[in-house]
Amino acid sequence: MPATTAPRRFVPADLDVARWQQLEPLYQQLLERPIGSAADLLRWIQDLSELSAVVDEYGARRYIDKSCHTDDPDIEKAFLHFVENIEPRIKPLFFRLQKRLVESPLRNQLGGQFATLLRRWQADVEIFRDENVPLETQITQLTTDYDKICGAMTVHFDGRERTLQQMSRYLEKPDRNLRQQAWELVAQRRLADRQPIESIFQRLLDLRHQIAANAGFSDYRAYMWKSLKRFDYSPEDCLRFADAIERVCMPLVRELDRQRMADLGLDTLRPWDTAVDPKNRPPLEPFAEDDIGGFIDKTRAVLQRISPQLAEQFDSLRAHGNLDLASRKNKQPGGYQSSLEESRQPFIFMNAAGMQRDVETLLHEAGHAFHHLAACRHDIIFLRHAPMEFCEVASMSMELLGADHFDLFYDPADAARARRGLLEGIVRLFPWVATIDGFQHWLYTHPGHAPDRRAQQWLALLDRFGGLVDWTGLEEIRRSSWQRQLHLFHVPFYYIEYGIAQLGALQVWLKSRTDPHHALAHYRAALALGGTRPLPQLFSAAGIHFDFSEKTLAPLIAAVGEELSRLPR
Repeated sequence: MPATTAPRRFVPADLDVARWQQLEPLYQQLLERPIGSAADLLRWIQDLSELSAVVDEYGARRYIDKSCHTDDPDIEKAFLHFVENIEPRIKPLFFRLQKRLVESPLRNQLGGQFATLLRRWQADVEIFRDENVPLETQITQLTTDYDKICGAMTVHFDGRERTLQQMSRYLEKPDRNLRQQAWELVAQRRLADRQPIESIFQRLLDLRHQIAANAGFSDYRAYMWKSLKRFDYSPEDCLRFADAIERVCMPLVRELDRQRMADLGLDTLRPWDTAVDPKNRPPLEPFAEDDIGGFIDKTRAVLQRISPQLAEQFDSLRAHGNLDLASRKNKQPGGYQSSLEESRQPFIFMNAAGMQRDVETLLHEAGHAFHHLAACRHDIIFLRHAPMEFCEVASMSMELLGADHFDLFYDPADAARARRGLLEGIVRLFPWVATIDGFQHWLYTHPGHAPDRRAQQWLALLDRFGGLVDWTGLEEIRRSSWQRQLHLFHVPFYYIEYGIAQLGALQVWLKSRTDPHHALAHYRAALALGGTRPLPQLFSAAGIHFDFSEKTLAPLIAAVGEELSRLPR
């Protein structure tokens, strides 16, 4: 194991997590152990933490393996064995352990750092139902089926078989006919699997509705609000955020669309015109598609400029083999950072194809990795995990801080192009967040709706937040375009976090422009708090405000607009 792994005190060194007969006695020991003092309770938590870290890392590694090799039956078998035969057996036992802590008369003697944990576990105890465990297993099986379908999607283009991620680079080519061919080929490939994906999603909706009903909730949204520990804002706050995005961001989005049409000399903006350089310059190529080593080296150089300590942490990912960045067939789409809790190492997964977006993605996931490494100073795993709204501040801030150093990938003119692209992307992110979040609010508060009604609601949101893109003749593609959003399948209701966190990241960025040293120091200090503080206090520790009303959104979008006006188009 890596040197960061602490010696085990409770879990046997030779434990095989895949064998329930070895695992179950450890949980039973913790359930039956006498606890007579605060010291006993703390040691009990420490042992449960150690066991949880071992199991969590095992499950994470099985998921990583499955992500990297969706076509390997042995890897899929090992992953499914864990999610079908191990996790479901752990959940009721872990619930009993959580309940033992929250009901312990000694819990208030643990100290303030445990207050947030106790609040979170209380919510878990209140919503847990034994009958939901097999339903959650079915959900994991269905999302695995979705991943397999998406991972197998390839097209033949430009003389070779390519993943859909690799096809994205053609949408940046100046040749409009080539862009259209590439876009339509990918869209038709997705349509070929539209019905099986629709079927998977319908089954997911039904299962999630049943889970909420089993737990006594009126709908799945109410269930997820508690499950996600959203103590500091309400569904109504999210809907008001969407209204603010419509008022504040959409005028700028439409103006950017008009500028793009004018620069490209077009009367209408089509879906294949949104990623190309508006001056029809060749696409930015920060690294050769097959030069992943060079990509890593340049990203490390960016981090070295921001902070030598961050660069050293990034080196540890490479040293431990915790980077899988290249796009290839039979690899799950998307990108993520996974925490290996016992090793105290992060793993970054993505599908790089030699595009500027790859640079932003790696910086984003590196921000998550730095958060994990900072929070690992807490020996107890349960104190490491901040709310996701702040986890995304960690990642999105790193994108913005890294943007000042894009010259390590480009000449000055192209570095300015890349910075402009990042800022435009932020402006456009907010309407997409409102679209995905609003879609989920509707999906889960209208149980039993028909697929056609679902599509109508999706189209209504696209009309509201879609800008000036013309989809004439592409209506069938547009109505099912939600299927490409992985979050809808894997992590329901996880999307508003990006909008909330982007406001935090923009505040970090603005502070860094006047005082980079203190902005970075506050950012890193907040990361080190892990999950020991509630969400507003984590934002405050980073020197920023937890607020996503129009009062905060408007000046930040104005600042982005001013910066865009200074950057060449």
